Amino acid sequence: MRSWIEISRTRIRENFRAVRALVGDSAEVMPVVKADAYRHGALEVSRALETEGARWLAVSNVEEGIALRKSGIAVRILVMADFLPEERDALQPFNLTPVVHSLDDVAAVRVPYHLKIDSGMSRLGTRAAPEEIVRTVAAAPAQLEGLMTHFASAANYDSRQTEEQIRHFDAVLGAIRAAGFAPRYVHLSSTIPVAYGRTEAWGNLVRPGHAIYGYVSPGRGAAPQPALRVRPALTWKAMVLAVKDIDAGALIGYGGMHRAARPMRIAVLAAGYADGIPHRLSNRGKVIANGKLAPMVGAVSMDLTTIDITACPELRVGDAVTLLGEEGGVSIDAQQIARLAGTISYSVLCGISARVKRVYVD
Repeated sequence: MRSWIEISRTRIRENFRAVRALVGDSAEVMPVVKADAYRHGALEVSRALETEGARWLAVSNVEEGIALRKSGIAVRILVMADFLPEERDALQPFNLTPVVHSLDDVAAVRVPYHLKIDSGMSRLGTRAAPEEIVRTVAAAPAQLEGLMTHFASAANYDSRQTEEQIRHFDAVLGAIRAAGFAPRYVHLSSTIPVAYGRTEAWGNLVRPGHAIYGYVSPGRGAAPQPALRVRPALTWKAMVLAVKDIDAGALIGYGGMHRAARPMRIAVLAAGYADGIPHRLSNRGKVIANGKLAPMVGAVSMDLTTIDITACPELRVGDAVTLLGEEGGVSIDAQQIARLAGTISYSVLCGISARVKRVYVD
């Protein structure tokens, strides 16, 4: 294999258990497996979580839900971001639970649904007044099973946006309950409010995504220490295609981005930006080679990346280096890569290409 990722089922299960232990009996845990489980492989991750006792999974669209059903996943599946007309007929036969974002669509629902409130993110969800929501729910042909929202700034403790969103959501929930409706599931929180113990935002169902794969984003401002401890489940490796010695002054890569300041030994890796290595790591990223950090030199190209292995000259063609993960007591995680690349760890994980082979380990 030129490039591959190794996904630890044990880490996935451990991370799920860590979330479940933190929330205790106050909330059920619904892991998010959308976007191919953040590129960890939705089916294998879902199987591990189902075996571990998860009773809900969350996906983005109907197609993702159908794929899991056809592969034998039996737990409840919430479709969070897809209520397109052409997809609705598949909800009932595949036992998928939709999130409805607009009151105009409530009348079209024929299965129990979750209604999303836009509490201040200005993305999906209804901004209708509580009285209008109550009237629509009362006239709907299907059961309102859940009420939900999503936070825009949960990690930023210098912002009051999360508190404002909670107040807006609670006002809608109060009006619905006062009208005699009692949605079984109330959910507001993904990983951050869970990890940082913002219990007033948990409801009775939480939606961890990032945490299941081993990450908790750092808080900003006066954030408390996170109460959740998880470990990355994914390791990414690439094979060495070539090793060569170059003279001082030699130019490396497209545009001659790197000029060797001294004689160097370099290795060319079988992975590039088509595999998911951010191009912005050109001449600034690092990999782990034989337990040592080795800098990327020159531009990351579509299929190849060049590294400086002067400090580990024993590396040979056919050896593997670690792009993301742990090796020899040295580690590089998605958050470190994201800081160098000027992006976020979610993007680093989701950016790993489908052509990178997936290998599952226990």
